[in-house]
Amino acid sequence: MAYRYFATARRKFIIADTPGHEQYTRNMVTGASTADAAVILIDATRVIDGVLLPQTRRHTALAKMLGIRQILVAVNKLDQVGYSQSAFDTIVESYRETAGRLGLSEFTAIPVSALHGDNVVSVSENTPWYRGPSLLEWLEQAPSALEDDKLVHAPMRFAVQLVLRGFDPLDGGGARGYGGRLSSGVLTAGQRVRILPSGMDAIVHSVSTFDGPLAAAQPGQSVTVRLDRELDISRGDWLVDDDALAQPEQTRLISADLAWLDASPLALQRKLWLRHGTRWVQARIRRIESVLDLASVEWRDASDQTTLGPNDIARVVVETQQPIAVDPYDQIPASGSFVLADAATNHTVAAGMVRSTSTL
Repeated sequence: MAYRYFATARRKFIIADTPGHEQYTRNMVTGASTADAAVILIDATRVIDGVLLPQTRRHTALAKMLGIRQILVAVNKLDQVGYSQSAFDTIVESYRETAGRLGLSEFTAIPVSALHGDNVVSVSENTPWYRGPSLLEWLEQAPSALEDDKLVHAPMRFAVQLVLRGFDPLDGGGARGYGGRLSSGVLTAGQRVRILPSGMDAIVHSVSTFDGPLAAAQPGQSVTVRLDRELDISRGDWLVDDDALAQPEQTRLISADLAWLDASPLALQRKLWLRHGTRWVQARIRRIESVLDLASVEWRDASDQTTLGPNDIARVVVETQQPIAVDPYDQIPASGSFVLADAATNHTVAAGMVRSTSTL
């Protein structure tokens, strides 16, 4: 719904404000898709007998699906319940049970009164039973995705966004470079890479930015890659590790978690476009396997279901017209995520996270 910017002495922040109401599911998906951390706000006065509101369950489910590993539960309006430790503990225990059903085992809970600033910037004397950290202290120390060694040590993935012809004047103006963003792994000169979907291989001649050549590109950097020979490479292709064990699987059938975002329901025969990396391919939902019931926080069988309603969260099998190179989302998010657009209107209708490749 809105973005807010602020900074402390330690780092800069962008907050994406995404309300928990069902009709704003698409906003939550958009905001969470690039977030390093999630702050899930719980109103202490609206938790009755430990029963959490549906939006809390929805936000938690989407945060887990989108792979956000740093999750803070801020139990707000604690001043309205007398700064009660027992009220806070009851809410946290209820949240822990809900999160556990969704496969989320780690989170941090902080008692907060936003009105009075308790535990927002510093730990408050009104909660002597809580030792910290404050909300801001937690945000300052939460690691970002680019600080996470997981992406650095993951197999290399580079989606070609732009082919640059004659970009290097030192080479007589004839060099061909490939621009894009390194999603994972490390990219260096002299490294052997494989190009997908063609399967051809080459050696990296140089990696550079606008400021000049790099010794090594890190995840998150936008760079231009030049290879040792001319190949037929275009937008949508991937440069990946040459090691066969570190390559993504090329497939036409994908098992994925899907958030249906369109106002009109899904019909299985509906023609769709799938955006994966920088490539568009035609696709369709082949079948629906299960749907997340937010009331019970459980996946219910939906094998006989042929439609999804607005804001439904489901597990589906997606079929593409051509093979695409995918990884499980929890391993490499960039090559494990996709969006679906309606083939007739070009409206974005769904966001998906790859669970595995699927067979009939």
